[in-house]
Parts: sequence; C-alpha cells; structure tokens
Amino acid sequence: MYIAASRTSDAAAGTDRKSAWKRVSANVVALGMVSLVTDVSSEMVTAVLPLYLVLGLGLNPLQFGLLDGLYAGATAVVRVLGGHLADRWRRLKAVAGFGYGLSAVCKLGLIAAGSSVAAIGVVLAADRTGKGLRTAPRDALISLSSEPDALGRSFGVHRALDTVGAFLGPLAAMAVLALSLGSYPSVFFTSFCVAAVAVLLLALFVKDHPGSAERAAVSARAAFGLLKQRDFRRVTLWAALLGLVTIGDSFVYLVLQRRWEIAATYFPLLPLGTAGVYLLLAVPLGRLADRVGRWSVFLGGHVALCAALVLLCGPAYAALPVVALGLHGVFYAATDGVLMAAAGPLIPRALRATGMAVVQTGQAGARMLSSVLFGLAWTLWDLRPAVLAAAVCLAVVAIAAAVVKPVRP
Repeated sequence: MYIAASRTSDAAAGTDRKSAWKRVSANVVALGMVSLVTDVSSEMVTAVLPLYLVLGLGLNPLQFGLLDGLYAGATAVVRVLGGHLADRWRRLKAVAGFGYGLSAVCKLGLIAAGSSVAAIGVVLAADRTGKGLRTAPRDALISLSSEPDALGRSFGVHRALDTVGAFLGPLAAMAVLALSLGSYPSVFFTSFCVAAVAVLLLALFVKDHPGSAERAAVSARAAFGLLKQRDFRRVTLWAALLGLVTIGDSFVYLVLQRRWEIAATYFPLLPLGTAGVYLLLAVPLGRLADRVGRWSVFLGGHVALCAALVLLCGPAYAALPVVALGLHGVFYAATDGVLMAAAGPLIPRALRATGMAVVQTGQAGARMLSSVLFGLAWTLWDLRPAVLAAAVCLAVVAIAAAVVKPVRP
C-alpha cells in the first residue's frame, strides 16, 4: 500500500512539473532564446572590458567608475521612451527589435573606437541605449504572454535562458582570445556576429501579444500618472534606493581580481560563477516568489549580495571567492526577473511596457550614480573600506525596505 501511495505521489509530482512548464508560453521561451544568444554576445564584451580598460588602457577606479556608471545608466534616459513608444505604437516587438539591432551594431563601434576612452564611452552609451529601448517592451511581452499567478515562473524561465548565454559568453571570449592571440577586436567582431543571429531569431519566432494592440489612451501624462498610484510609486522608489547601494558586476569582479590576485588570463571566468548559480536558481526562486511573495524574495537577494560584500572584505582565503560569486548569483536570481513580476500586476495592460520602464529607469539611474560613488570611494579610501561602506549602506536600506513592505502579499 505504501509503495502504491508513493508511486501515486511521484506521478502527481511529475504531473505538477509538466503543468508548470506548460504554463510558460511559447512566446516567453522564444524571447528567452533571443536573450540567450544576445547575452552570449554582450557577455563576451563584458567579460573582457574591465580588464581592457583598467589594465590595457590604464584607467584608475574613479575613471572606470564613471565609464561603468555610463554603461549602466545610459539605459535610464531611454527606458521610459522605449516603453512609451512601444505602448503608443502598439508595437512591442518592433521597438525591442530596434534596440537589439542597435546594440549589435555597437560591437563594431568598439573596434572603430580603438584606444580612445572618449570614443569607447560614446559606443558604450549607444549600446546601453539599445538595451534600454528593448528591455521594457521585452518584459512587457513576457508579462502579457503569461498567466497572472505564474509571472514569477515565466520571468524565471526567461532569465534562466538568458543566463545560459551569460554563462557561455565568457567562455566564448576566452576561446576567441586564445585563437586570436589576445586580440580584443576579434572578440568584438565575433560578438557582433552572434548579436546579429539574435536579431534574426527575434524577427522569425517572437510574436507581438494581442494585448499590445489594445486601444487605450497612451500618453506621457498617463505614463507618469502611474506614479500617483501608491503601490507602484513605492515599488519604484524602493527599487531605486536599493539600486543606489548596489555595487555593479564589474566592480565585484575587479575586487575579486585585486584581493585574490587572480591572473588576467582567468579574469573572464569570474562571471561564470555568478551565471552558473543564477542559471540554477532563476526558475526555483521565481516559483518561490509566486508562492511566498515577490518582494520578500527580492529583498532576500539583496541580503545575499550584502553577505557577498562582507566576504570580499574578509580574509583572503582561497574558498571565499567561490562563495562570494555564488551569493552574487543568488542576488541576481532573486531580483532581476522577480522585480518585474512584482511590478507587473500594478500596471494597466495598455501601459505595461511604459510602467516597467519607469521602474527600470529609476533603478538604472540609481545604479549609474552608485558606480560613480563607489569608484570615488575606492579612489579616496582604498578597496576594503569602500566595499565595507557599501555593505553597511545596503544592509540599512534592505532592512528599511523590509519594514515598509511596499508590495502587499
């Protein structure tokens, strides 16, 4: 009898798993595949860029912080524009496609920029402009293609596929560097070719959701009128505050490289630790967010990042970089898609891309300022005091956000 009951339970569990995957639409999976290929391209550049700028061109932490802030924050000025245009024109896919195409072309721009820091800054800003234009329409398509009670799962599946690309990108960069005898332009050109494939996949397999064709008054006044809604306004403000005390990825990897004296050859491998954990946990944490509360999981991710920063300040034991990278991956798995899943239900369908862009803009703008401030702190105070100060600030803001609870269960 026990065996029969166990088999029945196993069968039911299998059915639940199959049902869970069936609830993720084909459009979400297609968007995930586009993001996978795009991330192979973008992470090829991201994996080598800090080393190229700091060791190759000799930038100090403050200069790198300015460029990194520009790289992260250039999206802030166009995210609302991209979301607004997508909603107004009822063409989510077209606006997202333009953003993907612009980012692809910018990989060739890095080759043309050569060793000019100013030119590299312009190209990076254009690349992030492309990302800013595509992110909100893409996330709106995911939201509109998903059942309301499965948003966390859908975003988790998308982010998991996206992270496969983030995992493969640094490996591809290392392979190209090895085959080209250390040629950075070869990495940039290969990255462009991969990005072009992603644009083709978007054109062939992703469909605009019927919800994007709803007739509604979509104006700038209506878009910013969303901030009059109490819950949406609080989510936007707290996401921005948390972004202000979050250290950018490139700085995390540079801190690891400096403190543990990791050879330049292995530097592109550091993002793999983050990406591997993100890949494993994106879907489980998305499902957990649907069950126990998206804001709670979102804050839990920031607690993981805070723990990682504390480890970076501690003794230089050999195992600590692995743990720190693992916690960094937990941070992304618990925050990236979960924030959009939390904000989505607070936004009318006709303004879904615009509303998500407003949240993302606040967060991106705050992270741009954060990169500059951390680069300045590193320059003035040295490495460990700067990291410790960032960890303390993050802990304070996360505790405050837990007390306020801007998103209702």
